Amino acid sequence: MDEASERGETLNAEEKEKYDTLDLEVKEILEHLVRMRAREKSVREMAQPVQGGDPQAASASRAVGGGGNTASAGSISVRRNVAPGIMFCRVLAAKFNGFKNYMSPADYAKQFFSDTPEVEMVLRAPVAPASIGTTPTTNTWAGVLGLPQVMAQEFVELLRAKTIVDRLGLRSVPFNVTIPRQTADPIAAWVGEAGVKPVSAGALDSVTLLFHKVAGIVPMTEELMKFGTPSAELMVRNALVKACIYLVDRDFLDPTKTAVTGVSPASVTNGVAPLFPSGTSADNFRDDLARLLGVYSAANMGFEGLKLVMTSTLAMKFGLMRNALGVKEFPDISVAGGTIEGIPVITSENIVATGGSPADGYPIVAINTDMVALADEGEVRVDMSREASLQMDTAPDSPTTASTVLVSLWQRNLIAIKAERFITWLKLHTSAVQYIQGAKYL
Repeated sequence: MDEASERGETLNAEEKEKYDTLDLEVKEILEHLVRMRAREKSVREMAQPVQGGDPQAASASRAVGGGGNTASAGSISVRRNVAPGIMFCRVLAAKFNGFKNYMSPADYAKQFFSDTPEVEMVLRAPVAPASIGTTPTTNTWAGVLGLPQVMAQEFVELLRAKTIVDRLGLRSVPFNVTIPRQTADPIAAWVGEAGVKPVSAGALDSVTLLFHKVAGIVPMTEELMKFGTPSAELMVRNALVKACIYLVDRDFLDPTKTAVTGVSPASVTNGVAPLFPSGTSADNFRDDLARLLGVYSAANMGFEGLKLVMTSTLAMKFGLMRNALGVKEFPDISVAGGTIEGIPVITSENIVATGGSPADGYPIVAINTDMVALADEGEVRVDMSREASLQMDTAPDSPTTASTVLVSLWQRNLIAIKAERFITWLKLHTSAVQYIQGAKYL
């Protein structure tokens, strides 16, 4: 109306329609507010005091159908927050200790893990069927059936937050698929009037991502599981996470890691001609980074999706560099990562040193994440046993020989937890990954 007044005109057809629509919406809202106030008054009149002489009875009286306010969403429970992955480890601990103490895992969880009732719900069987509700902490709702998946996902998310592969954001593809890729571009040319246009063809081939599996076994004493405190739970969780992280991160970036048919993929740096640092100063690094980016330009690849991967120690050194005026050379980088010259940086201490010796420096790897495919099952499978015999070696014999020494878990009061993850990767372009070898910038 103000705009129409300023023009000295009446509303046009479009403005009339908009005005009438808004006016109708305002009237409907005002009418609905009247109904809501009446509903609010009715709910207040229906409210009943909490009954019961103990917390359980009081909780029941607050619940839907429990004699309390029927508008209530259910009982209120207070639980201690625990670190990610702890409930997952508690499920394993309850299964083991329940077996050892001749009690059901659910009863063990109820007695020792009362602050995380979800653990008992996962282990309690059978669960009566019900409609899906909003309070999965009670066994009257079918929402409890989602808890095992939630706990497993909790462990997976803990893993994803730490692995280089998951933090890069690579192109996601399924397992066992064939992907076409372009290996040569068609050409074009300037053409004069009535000139002949060039005819050309690109070149295509295909790549296949087969499934591969990483697995690790972490043995520990039964006493640790039996008398474990929250700190012991953290130890179990961290042991599982580190076993998966180290293998994936190391083999993803190690230039010496070649493909093993049916077992594991080659690293993304395998077969790549490295660049060697021109020195150790900030100016040397800028020159080296320019040379590295020049490889992408020569391959006619853009810098979209480009990320750098380096050790946390090297990132810290970049953050500590100062020029002659005391100003930071790279103000946006720290031990946790950040950016260098606008390029995102991922940090990890699971990067293999050049030549295997820290004295020779560590690689700085540049990855065009759009040109690296990742197939990942999306979960970590965990099994536990105390009956097996293990060769306590990071490189066990396969197959076993007469000289193989096996350790009985049962005889030694040990328990072993095995973690497995199906994952593989493949470069879609030969120039998708470049790296500086033996970086020792100060």
